[in-house]
Amino acid sequence: MIRRSRALAATLLAAVLLTATACGSSDDKDSPSGGKIDKVGYVTAFGAVGRDSFVWVAKEKGFFKEAGIDVTIDLGAGNVPNLTKLKAGQVQFAALDFTGAVIQSGLGKFTDWRAVAAVHQQTLVSIMTTKDTGITGPKDLPGKTVATGAGSVSELLFPAYAKLAGIDPKQVKIQGAPTTALNGLMASRKVDALSTFLLSEKALQTVSKKEVVVMPYSTYLSDLFGNAIITTPELISSNRDLVKRFTDAAMKGLQYTVDHPDEAAAILNKDQTTAKVPAAVGEITAMKPYVAPPAGAPIGHLDQERVAKGIAILAGAGLMPTGLTPDKIVDFSFIPAS
Repeated sequence: MIRRSRALAATLLAAVLLTATACGSSDDKDSPSGGKIDKVGYVTAFGAVGRDSFVWVAKEKGFFKEAGIDVTIDLGAGNVPNLTKLKAGQVQFAALDFTGAVIQSGLGKFTDWRAVAAVHQQTLVSIMTTKDTGITGPKDLPGKTVATGAGSVSELLFPAYAKLAGIDPKQVKIQGAPTTALNGLMASRKVDALSTFLLSEKALQTVSKKEVVVMPYSTYLSDLFGNAIITTPELISSNRDLVKRFTDAAMKGLQYTVDHPDEAAAILNKDQTTAKVPAAVGEITAMKPYVAPPAGAPIGHLDQERVAKGIAILAGAGLMPTGLTPDKIVDFSFIPAS
């Protein structure tokens, strides 16, 4: 009789403990992913620099964790390598230069991707030079040599920029070079100017020890976006909720980054020690105006009319055939205008 009582008590105790455990996991059931952590891979636009720091911020500040996501961050190497990784399924999300990716899609080279958020509302490509060259605007470029990354979006866009700025692109010598060598070429005056990302202004100033003149392409190509976050149509179709959670967490990281550049740079440096804090702060500070969306729109919003205009500009410049439509490169539903 005593043994039966003890057995009954043990059974009741186990039932109570099981119930308590179930109640304790209620927070997991209420979590965005239903208690399950989704593991994803993400590749930065290019290496570990200030403009890409927001993803490390989103991870460090717990924005991805709150969204039920565990993200592994890989260092990107530009549009084609990033698109290749996404296509091969090595990552589920990527950052890249949106304009360059649009050209790739328009040419039919990489089509299996969709942008879900804009990191920069305008292209960051620019002409940069040092003040001692005497170049103060695009009208001073004819007869000069401009170095740019060979095959880069900077090189591809230059003819369109030049024509809209009122100069003949054929009168400017474009010299292809490794992107890592550009600042050195300018600092040593082996070229007259660079066609590169304006966020490199601080780095060029540091290397050259001279005042830098910046001429943004966006002055004439205002409808072109800068970096964007992309994923695959397949993932959107199969797990739309995951894409939404990732996008929202990344945008929280982006907003926090531009609001707290010093902390964001320190977070980046903590994980990537080669990313020097001063340089990262400089990039984040410089990109802040380009992150701000149009009045009333949330951060990351991609405007459909502007995307269509951008496509028309690129096709009109002869960089790709006509026929590409915005829905083939952007899913506008993840960050609507309001």
